[in-house]
Amino acid sequence: MPNSQHSGGGRARSGSHLGRMFGQGNSQSHSDPGDYAGQEGEDFAISGGLIRHRPESSPSRTSFSSAMNQKTPARSYFQHSVYESHHAPVDIARNTSQIVREDTAELASWALSDIASIRSEHSTTRHHTPSLAHHKSTSSFGGLSEHDDVNRKVSSESTRPEVIEEESEPTSSQSSRSSQKSLRHSALTDMIKNSPPTEDDSEDNDEDELFATQGVHPVTVGEGIISQPNERTPLLGKRTAYGSVKDLESLKASAVVPSSRLSIALRQCRDNTARVVRTVTNPKSWNTQDILNYGLRQPASFIPPVILGLLLNILDALSYGMILFPLGNPIFAGLGPDGISMFYVSCIVSQLTYSLGGSIFKGAIGSEMIEVVPFFHKMAFTILARVGKENPDAVIATTIMSYALSSVLTGLVFFAMGKCKLGSLIGFFPRHILIGCIGGVGWFLVATGLEVSARLDGNLNYNLATLKQLVRSDTLPLWIIPLVLAILLSIVKRWVKHALTDATYFLSIIAIFYFFVFAIPELTIEDLRLKGWIFEAPNAGEPFYHFYTLYKFRLIDWAALLSTVPAMLALTFFGILHVPINIPALGYSTGEDNLDVDRELTAHGISNALSGLCGSIQNYLVYTNTVLFINSGGNSRVAGVMLAAATFAVMLTGPTIIGYIPIMVVGALIFYLGISLLKEALVDTWGRVHRLEFLTIIIIVVTMGAWDFVIGILVGILLACVSYVLQTSQVSAIRGKLYGGDANSTVRRHPIQHRYLIDAGQQIYVMKLAGFLFFGTIVGVEKHIRALLEGSFGTRPIRFLILDLYNVDGVDYSAAETFQRVKRTLNLQGVQLVMCGVSMESEVGKSLCNVHLFDEGDGVECFQSLNSALEFCENELLKALYQQRDTEVETESSPAFLEIPQPEQKSSSLSPETTYNSPRRQHLHEVATTTLSEQNPAPRSKWQEYKQPLQLILQTFSTVSDKPEDFWYRIAPFFTREEHKAGTVLYHPGDKAKGFYLLESGLLKARYDYPQGKYSELIVAGTTCGELPFFSSTSRTSTTLAETDCVTWILDEERWRNLQQNQPDVAQELLKISLKLTSERMDAITKYMLLTSG
Repeated sequence: MPNSQHSGGGRARSGSHLGRMFGQGNSQSHSDPGDYAGQEGEDFAISGGLIRHRPESSPSRTSFSSAMNQKTPARSYFQHSVYESHHAPVDIARNTSQIVREDTAELASWALSDIASIRSEHSTTRHHTPSLAHHKSTSSFGGLSEHDDVNRKVSSESTRPEVIEEESEPTSSQSSRSSQKSLRHSALTDMIKNSPPTEDDSEDNDEDELFATQGVHPVTVGEGIISQPNERTPLLGKRTAYGSVKDLESLKASAVVPSSRLSIALRQCRDNTARVVRTVTNPKSWNTQDILNYGLRQPASFIPPVILGLLLNILDALSYGMILFPLGNPIFAGLGPDGISMFYVSCIVSQLTYSLGGSIFKGAIGSEMIEVVPFFHKMAFTILARVGKENPDAVIATTIMSYALSSVLTGLVFFAMGKCKLGSLIGFFPRHILIGCIGGVGWFLVATGLEVSARLDGNLNYNLATLKQLVRSDTLPLWIIPLVLAILLSIVKRWVKHALTDATYFLSIIAIFYFFVFAIPELTIEDLRLKGWIFEAPNAGEPFYHFYTLYKFRLIDWAALLSTVPAMLALTFFGILHVPINIPALGYSTGEDNLDVDRELTAHGISNALSGLCGSIQNYLVYTNTVLFINSGGNSRVAGVMLAAATFAVMLTGPTIIGYIPIMVVGALIFYLGISLLKEALVDTWGRVHRLEFLTIIIIVVTMGAWDFVIGILVGILLACVSYVLQTSQVSAIRGKLYGGDANSTVRRHPIQHRYLIDAGQQIYVMKLAGFLFFGTIVGVEKHIRALLEGSFGTRPIRFLILDLYNVDGVDYSAAETFQRVKRTLNLQGVQLVMCGVSMESEVGKSLCNVHLFDEGDGVECFQSLNSALEFCENELLKALYQQRDTEVETESSPAFLEIPQPEQKSSSLSPETTYNSPRRQHLHEVATTTLSEQNPAPRSKWQEYKQPLQLILQTFSTVSDKPEDFWYRIAPFFTREEHKAGTVLYHPGDKAKGFYLLESGLLKARYDYPQGKYSELIVAGTTCGELPFFSSTSRTSTTLAETDCVTWILDEERWRNLQQNQPDVAQELLKISLKLTSERMDAITKYMLLTSG
């Protein structure tokens, strides 16, 4: 036995906070963590198999997958260096983890102490204080990061592989500073190219100096002198004509100032034009084979796709362009041909913009958006209402000007979004609102088909008079036949998927119609026009450019024009939603990998702006037509230019052909488009979207069709917000809930304390919250807390409610106020509210401070880690255990003679957990009594007379072994006493295990550092340390240091071998005990890992 012995753990606690509370002295405790203070505060949590870590001073997160791929954090906060709030002072002493640590150490010493020895040293009148709120500390709340045992932080250095250095390579003094610097140049590049000294590469300087000392010089080329090559001669020169490339593998070239796409396009156009001019003006350079290939054969191969594209443009002109103006109104009734001409101009402008390099798709086809027609009608009727029917020329001039200005506005918005790289922002718009708008357009097209086919005057009104007109004998066939034809085409296209199905179908209708016209003599063109079967013939001699004569600037009503701005903005907003949706889909369909949405937005901006300046309307890249055009062989910019030329040729023929087109063809086209869009919105989405989203789609469709398009979009956005709130509210913010008996801290406590906390910990309730807490999700949290207090509180009462906010992304004002209300409810029930996983500097902490949640005296404890919160609650429960032990000892030692009864005096400092007038206090009393009864007080009192380390051995092993004192007496001489100052490191990871430790007093901290992350555990007096690596002859896995001044007893390797030889039965028992302790420890760690995984 060593000569110098240390007294029991109970005699070493006079300087702690609990010692001062119990009147045991005022000396200062040695709790300074030393050099390791800045590294404290660690914890660990596993989520989905991943260990997540977060530094105490910052709530930002870093997570690693199994492949060590960094993920995007769930939230991030802008951290301020200083945050001051009068709501919650930063230096909240009662919330500092240092005080909790001192409590933990003090309670550990109580587990080893004998109450009789304490009674002989101190007064018998002691006042137990359940809370440390009245003790002030100089540490601030912001200092929690130094003393919390939780630090969910992944060290990037720990996951970084070490650099393997080759001895044959000369190293420089700066080559090992950073792994990032070493990545700048590869070994292969250094071998094949010795660059000259540069500011960016100090390694090359050192190598060149080494080469110079060896008489070896890199090859130099200058003034015709070339040095002699040798084995160190670089294979590549230091500079090339193509730039100063430093590293062939890293591909890090010198910065090149990028040119704008416009300047590049202009330069390419200038170069191509110059090349063409040189070739044309120099007949000697002509190549007959090239002329045949590029001048005749290649264009001839594009004729089939050009014909297909032209047919699609004509059909779209008859359906979209024809109804560009509300033809049902007498003022606009004769503007059908002008609408077709404006449609052709828009098609030609967009086609040339895309085909001449604006779009990445060589076979892109531009056309009018059918969805813009309802907005055009809205603007036309708005102007008509402001100007009046008595000024038809002013109405038309103002309307056509509004069409052109809306196109320019759309182009500017597109161009600005493309230049500002905002293409990805459109993806945040709810898709089901767009689908609802598409359904609204489908409703509008069906209504327009009725107006055009039935020759209704004005808009389609939903009244009895309109219904009577539609079912008249002379009107019913006019719209029934086109509707049946549209439905028949929809059925045919379910089985026939050919690209020319639509064109062939409608051309067949025209052919069959005129077959009957010419076959039946009674049918004449004029009679059919009068009866509404054929469109009215345009005025004789009216040219294709007639719509330009409608721009009468002196007649424009600018006030009426300004009144259409809301509709213009809605049209623009609706238009920009299609490009980020159609372009990626088109890239996927055509296999285009170099897709740039911002480039396409810029091209759309140029196309729409030019179209508006040309007096035409909006256009966009049509997904369906482009796919058909490319699949038929038109994937070429030449084919796109040929299509623009063919469309221009058709436009030159003038609107004369309009007078011979059957109305049923246009009506069937419009009906078919409307039915297709309604099917897409209402049929295809059934069962694929949420019920609330589907209801939103229906409401948008009905609102747009029966009321107004702009109002329909606004209603859709409003319903999307409501739908989001309702759907989000259905997802509970509570991601986990456990009682303290199942959720323990990682403090390595004495077995007696651990056994007590298993039952007493049922008064700790942990709720893990996640997501953004707002008025929709916080309701469920409050409801669960109230049910916890009102339902099973009588049979399973709680003393502490821990709310873990680590996974909470944000808190709105309603949720923060709810926490304030919950705090008042808990105070009425005597339940302590403990918040963790939140920092006062974070946005969540600021939101809670704004509602005075952490005001002084409100009784809310706050910690930055769940582990610290659990440790605090466990310490408070352990105080009740040892107060019960003191009470029993005082009762047993009371005098046997009769005493005069004295009035009962209750000290205000007594713990409320010592009286038994409630289920909660009765439960603690029963658990404490049961735990204390399991101990044999007689031997424990006798153990205090033994010298160390026998006393410590008996106290530590008594709960895991049934061996008597004389058995353990034989092992005592094999232990050696050691003292460690705070901050002393006992061992590092990878060290050889040279000893097994018993902790007599103080605190040890084990820090585990793995590639997946870090965590730590606290080791208190009366427990063991380092047994598993020692007895298994493996390397250390943790960095273990003294948290405070410590006294340990160590069993080293030599004494262990002697013990195995001389006392094999004791050695065998010691191995069994170490396995039991390790099993309990792993079980506790696993529970906590699972607890923090949600």
